[in-house]
Amino acid sequence: MNASLQLTDVSRTHKGAPTPVLGGFDLHVAAGDAVAILGPSGSGKTTVLRLVAGLDAPDTGDIRIDGASVLTRPPEQRGIAMLAQRPRLFPHMSVLDNVAFGPRMTGASRREARRQAEQYLDLVQLPGLGRRQPSTLSGGQQQRVALARALAANPAVLLLDEPFSALDPSLRADMHQLLLELRALLQPTIVLVTHDHQEAVLLADTIAILIDGQVHQQGTARQIYDQPASITVSRFLGCLNEIPGEVVSGCHVSALGQIPVPQAGPNGPATLVIRQEAVRLVEQASTAATVIGRVERIVPLGARSLVEVATSVGPLFAEASSGQDFRTGDTVGIVLPTEQCVLLPNQVSVSALSDTARPVRTSTSGSSRRSSTFSAGSNTEC
Repeated sequence: MNASLQLTDVSRTHKGAPTPVLGGFDLHVAAGDAVAILGPSGSGKTTVLRLVAGLDAPDTGDIRIDGASVLTRPPEQRGIAMLAQRPRLFPHMSVLDNVAFGPRMTGASRREARRQAEQYLDLVQLPGLGRRQPSTLSGGQQQRVALARALAANPAVLLLDEPFSALDPSLRADMHQLLLELRALLQPTIVLVTHDHQEAVLLADTIAILIDGQVHQQGTARQIYDQPASITVSRFLGCLNEIPGEVVSGCHVSALGQIPVPQAGPNGPATLVIRQEAVRLVEQASTAATVIGRVERIVPLGARSLVEVATSVGPLFAEASSGQDFRTGDTVGIVLPTEQCVLLPNQVSVSALSDTARPVRTSTSGSSRRSSTFSAGSNTEC
């Protein structure tokens, strides 16, 4: 039930569209791995799945399953199963016969197909419901049946097109746990399309960030969150802190002064980014503080709070624990751990970030100016 999947230099332009939905798209999924394609609306995520499944054809490039090109194969001969947001069960068939559909299409007898279907219903924790009609099941149960039907087809690659997005949070969590258990048991090759960052982190071995029809970065969750490849990726992943400046002799020089950054790279303009989870808030008098600022806004996030602090470089953001009692108007110190700072080129793709959630910045005092420390720091070492 697993095979490698390789997409190489794939492009696709929809009829009448001014620009390609995919351009120079590359993706590799090893047999038995799960890759999540994460991207904003309109980035081409579902198009990728349709091309793999054979429901659409690329303009250029190649798609290989276990090393063999499948471009000339019809959908039914590709060994692909797809699970979409809606279960799309056959309403005129029983639950058991819905699940048995795949084995029947591959030549299994009715008795054997139903025997296999019962096994897969057990795997998705729906034993004894085979005689029911799909319309009598809850939404979560219907999606489990759809998952069982997909797995019973014994696909080389399982495609998941936001299959849990319509479920309420508790059912979604149940389906996540079920899929993790099925992965451990069956080891299917999976390509998951999702808008949900947490879902991608939980279910996938690696994550491919798809923006403007191209993969901007692919790696583990730790790699892409800790070392984003660009400001575009950093913003899409929800990083809120960007400090413009320059690299001078291994330091990032800005209105904050000189901050040594590991692997700073060559001298020149660069933006320092650091995730709000890594930023610490301390008392104003603390010697550990990188900069002093004034608390402008506090947004509750459950057990933690997002704190916006006005500083000399504009607003900076930190997540505070429930034990930290900060109030609007307080003067606080901000600690930027240098080992968690990342320097990125200033280029950014804006067109594909329309649905990325970012708080409205209340100050832009540091966004376009350069500090006088640039010239002063150009001949110094940090």
